[in-house]
Amino acid sequence: MDSSTNKKALGDKFRIAREEQNLTQAQVAKKAGLGTNYYAVIERGEVKTSVKYLEQICKALGIKLVLG
Repeated sequence: MDSSTNKKALGDKFRIAREEQNLTQAQVAKKAGLGTNYYAVIERGEVKTSVKYLEQICKALGIKLVLG
């Protein structure tokens, strides 16, 4: 699996978790301390981001970050 596939798969997981909680991208971004546009590009899998931001998003969504 290449990098773009990994980013897309991660973004999909964030989107699904967000939608299951009936949250908007703006709500997740605010809870994670990120800009709405930046969160949106992460969710679309268009940008590689830091582990720090991934952890913040996972905390905002109440999900675990498993790196492997």
